[in-house]
Amino acid sequence: MTSAPGSIGISLLGAGNIGAGVIAALAAGASRYAARVGRPLELRRVLVRDSARVRRGVRPEQVTTNIEDVLADDATKIVVELLGGEEPARTYIEQSLRAGRHVVTANKEVMAKFGATLLQIASDHGVRLLYEASVGGGIPVIAPLSRDLLANEISAVTAIINGTTNYMLTAMAQQGADYDDVLAEAQELGYAEPDPTADVEGIDASFKLAVLCGLAFNVNVAPTEVAREGITGITAQDIAYADELGYVIKLLARASLVDDEVEATVRPTLVALSEPLAKVDGVLNAVQVEGDLVGRVLFEGPGAGPGPTASSVLADVLDVAQDVATGRRPLAFIPRRTVRVRPPEEHESKYYLRLTVQDRPGVLARIATVLGNTSISIASFIQYEVADAPEGTAELVFTTHRASEGSLTEAIREIEQMDVVLEIGNVLPMAG
Repeated sequence: MTSAPGSIGISLLGAGNIGAGVIAALAAGASRYAARVGRPLELRRVLVRDSARVRRGVRPEQVTTNIEDVLADDATKIVVELLGGEEPARTYIEQSLRAGRHVVTANKEVMAKFGATLLQIASDHGVRLLYEASVGGGIPVIAPLSRDLLANEISAVTAIINGTTNYMLTAMAQQGADYDDVLAEAQELGYAEPDPTADVEGIDASFKLAVLCGLAFNVNVAPTEVAREGITGITAQDIAYADELGYVIKLLARASLVDDEVEATVRPTLVALSEPLAKVDGVLNAVQVEGDLVGRVLFEGPGAGPGPTASSVLADVLDVAQDVATGRRPLAFIPRRTVRVRPPEEHESKYYLRLTVQDRPGVLARIATVLGNTSISIASFIQYEVADAPEGTAELVFTTHRASEGSLTEAIREIEQMDVVLEIGNVLPMAG
């Protein structure tokens, strides 16, 4: 394949929905991008699994199923990885970097697990690895953390970074519906996958939070070190009780730097209605960052979808293309510190606790005694009669003052053993 004079070659690995969006945008914005970069951008090769499928905007000779065709193309200066998943994406990214190609990726899993290593390889080979689209879709988060907020000592990152679960929790709050009903609705609308495990169990969010920890705190945090709990246990009653208390439930990804140690969690959390994150609804995502100089800043926008993700991918492509055009070599941002990640039992928070108990005298006093003996102070208490519950039972909802999760776990173990306690309904942290 001959190359247009002076052009900067771009090859794509993957041509699904996002890839198709990138290809279409490259064609539609060709003159605008050339003016911004100073040289035209040229689509060179497109790596796919099925070469027989016809793809709009791609000539048959550009399509390949072999990564070597991409790496052997000297005109390709930028490789855009949009395959998703760990392999072969990780291998292809590494091969591209070692071959002297700049890489742009939207792959949260690869960057969460291998980001520090791949960024070092990029630095060693004089190329860049950019990954704005790996967290928050179309929300600019990676670039601000690695550049605009670099002068700040970041103390905390709090985020809603999974559109599927945010849509589901919003629908539960607005419709009074239970989990199974809103999951079916989300799948019908295309917001949830046929197998929604990665979303509803918080796996997707834990990958993204691990990436954010590297940027915010300059530390390596593995996704497996993020304390994780999904939304499958959230009920319409929890949503209603939270609202009565002045809160909304969100799947919150939270990380903070405390005494040079990291706390990182992805859990359904009660967020006070007065907090900006409480108002982030539907499929929107938001990332809130707290720095010593800038204070609290919030980035909000569409967290997924071909358009928003292609926007972030192309922003990185244009950034790298300008480097190629000018010969510029910016310094790589590589997480270099390894610090202790605190286990969940050492985390501290306020908590929401819902119990089903026998409705008889002395029950509340027994539970309060256990909580007090484990250094947990009750902030509020409400007793509910549930219409469809067995006769002679009641639902108790407690909120606590700040306490360690280890103390709360110990208390829950004791409370579970009481003959008057029928069920531990839910135990959730509270924010704001």
